Amino acid sequence: MVLEDNMKQLKIMVVCGFGLGSSMVLKLTLDGVLKEAGIKAETFCSDEATSRGERFDIVFTSQPLVHLFANIKQPVIVISNFLSKDEVRTKGLEIIRQLSED
Repeated sequence: MVLEDNMKQLKIMVVCGFGLGSSMVLKLTLDGVLKEAGIKAETFCSDEATSRGERFDIVFTSQPLVHLFANIKQPVIVISNFLSKDEVRTKGLEIIRQLSED
């Protein structure tokens, strides 16, 4: 695996209701996908209330919270199974690569 050093390091926010349990599970899954793909990114967890004041390039969340991000310009990736590397890879990896190259 070769890390892609010429890519911009993104800030990826992972959001759940309280910013602890399910967002941490999704963050760990996302971190694994990024590592396997050789992409460097800063991933961090946030809760429903705090997420509005955070700076980020892309957000991963669940369907019940997607309404929080209805008026933002950054991509919002909705994940159903927070343990599924395949779902994270399929829904988010190409968008992450595109943003990293901008």
